This record gives sequence, structure tokens and C-alpha cells, in this order.
Amino acid sequence: MKRLKIVLFFVIVTICIGCDLNDDDNTNFSYQLVKIEEVDLPEEFIRGKTYDIEVSYFRPTNCHSFEGFDFTRSENIRTIGAIHIVLDREDCENLQDETLSQASFRFFVGEEESYVFRFWQGRNEEGENQFLIIEIPVVAQS
Repeated sequence: MKRLKIVLFFVIVTICIGCDLNDDDNTNFSYQLVKIEEVDLPEEFIRGKTYDIEVSYFRPTNCHSFEGFDFTRSENIRTIGAIHIVLDREDCENLQDETLSQASFRFFVGEEESYVFRFWQGRNEEGENQFLIIEIPVVAQS
């Protein structure tokens, strides 16, 4: 029994010594919505089909990386925002590149008569959200 306690003591000490509790190496980051500049949508949707919807945006700095979409729905209205991870670093450089970056998401067309898409485009002077609003009618499959 005494031998077991000694072995257990050394195992616990080894585990404690082997742990690195220094969190200084962690990379700090935040999430940020980025303005959607352009959207590639069809003139109409066919009920029951799935579409790839491509959006274009500018990457503000070299510390911005596309993470995904913020997607909310209410009845036939879909509100979409492009989300970036932004690294909290002091050496971030503004990108002067005028090239748009693209990302896409898949959209299944259900039973609605039309869909209203609201793509986030920033805030106005009063701090209100601004959207590119596009309504797409839905037709039956022929």
C-alpha cells in the first residue's frame, strides 16, 4: 500500500511538472462582419433544387480570414453576413488590393413562392445596418 502511494505521488508530480500553464502564446482574435460587395444569384429558383450562392467581398487586412456566414431566416427572408476572424496583432497591414474574394454557401429551395435575400453591407452614419436586398421568385420544376 505504501509503495502504491509513492508511485501515485510521483505520477501526480510528473503530471504537474509537465503541464504548461503559460497562456502567453495564445493568439487573440475576434469575429467581424465584412461588407458583401456582390452576389451571384439566378433570375429565378426552381422548387426542390439546391443552389450554390457566391458572394464577393474585400479582405480589409492581412489579419482577416474568412470564417463563414451568419445566416438567419424568418419566413421567406434570409439575412446573410460574411464573417471574418481578425487576428489581434500589431503588424496587420491594410490590403490595397482591389481584387474581390469569393465565398459560397448552398441554398435549398423549399415551398416558398419567393425568397428575399438581405446581404449585409455595413452601417450608415446613424449606425443602422444596411443591406443589399434581392427577391428571387420560385417556379415549379417543369
